[in-house]
Amino acid sequence: MKHSTYIRRYMDDEMHMLKTTSEEYIALEERYGAHNYHPLPVVLSKGEGIYVWDVEGKKYFDFLSAYSAVNQGHCHPRIIQALIDQAQTLTLTSRAFYNNRLGEAEKFVCELFGYEKALFMNSGAEANETAIKLARKWGYSVKGIPQNQAVIVAAQRNFHGRTTGIISASTDPAARENFGPFMPGYEVIPYDDIDALEQSVRNPDVCAFWVEPIQGEAGVYVPKPGYLAKASELCRRHNVLLMVDEIQTGLGRTGKLLASHYENVHPDVLILGKALSGGTYPVSVVLSSDEIMLTIKPGEHGSTFGGNPLAAAVTVASLKVLLDEGMIENAFSMGELFRKRLNEIKNLSPLISAVRGKGLLNAIVIKPTADGRTAWDVCMKFMKNGLLAKPTHGDIIRLAPPLIINEKQLTEACDIIEKTILEF
Repeated sequence: MKHSTYIRRYMDDEMHMLKTTSEEYIALEERYGAHNYHPLPVVLSKGEGIYVWDVEGKKYFDFLSAYSAVNQGHCHPRIIQALIDQAQTLTLTSRAFYNNRLGEAEKFVCELFGYEKALFMNSGAEANETAIKLARKWGYSVKGIPQNQAVIVAAQRNFHGRTTGIISASTDPAARENFGPFMPGYEVIPYDDIDALEQSVRNPDVCAFWVEPIQGEAGVYVPKPGYLAKASELCRRHNVLLMVDEIQTGLGRTGKLLASHYENVHPDVLILGKALSGGTYPVSVVLSSDEIMLTIKPGEHGSTFGGNPLAAAVTVASLKVLLDEGMIENAFSMGELFRKRLNEIKNLSPLISAVRGKGLLNAIVIKPTADGRTAWDVCMKFMKNGLLAKPTHGDIIRLAPPLIINEKQLTEACDIIEKTILEF
């Protein structure tokens, strides 16, 4: 096709999009996009605060928050302004040169979280891959593990991303089937099992324990009190790094800046992403000590976009918004009210078999109905009634609104949840 013909057709398509329906947008993705997600059949075109709107103009409560990437709410004006200002000045230099924003962002995150060094990447999966490389490099160059013998201990039901290196430690069949062969060097133990961890870290070839303080993607599994603190002590005792993935649980989501703060745990390697940019731009970061971070030398790891000035500016703005506007404290107090109401709804209907969570990271477990309706059907009814949430692992629905939600809004959303559940 000639370029001029293609451009005319594209412009015709653009004009058509001004009046395109949800069904037509969905058909476009089905026709031209990979089928690697199973979205709810809603097409969103606008977001503000805790709300989103579809292309027909219907308004919804957003109770997924882009898997906790939009903790600060959709299109927060301070974050958007930082994005615009920096985008009009300088967006990307690559790390071949210094830029005037990265050092400021590195200093800000190191001082905020209490670390000596920061390494910015883009996606959460990239940050976890970075942590894997750091742990292995430290294991060989500092701990003295024989070459190619390093072991990273991971937890069953974990979710750290979908790269081939990460899924090698996964126990989820959907993540692994037909994607092998898998990378060696992992031992996978039960989550929330200190005895199993103690047995594993006795192996002198173990360089790190890699864990989520709450398993979000698995269905918001909260470990027993003291689990992370005991794991931290075991790692220290056996000279093993504690690598904590707080991509979903961090940045206020659970009612603390980090979920690990509930047990006063300071990981050797901290992994952050998602809300680091307030949902505006892919940014992740790995934080650690000089001893660990400086084992990686120039040329051994990097990213063209990692640490770009646009990401740096947005990161600082996003974190300042989170701190300045009391979102972390709000997540704690609203979370207490939310679980109280969810448990009241649970008592009204046998459809909900469990409520669990911390802060504004919560989940309900749905019992399949006699006529075969599942958590997916509940989410479809939520959508019809004006609230968006998504099932995970078949029978679990995560409920995680932006951290700016107030009591009145929370009550309205809970009324929708109760109405929907009782309709079943």
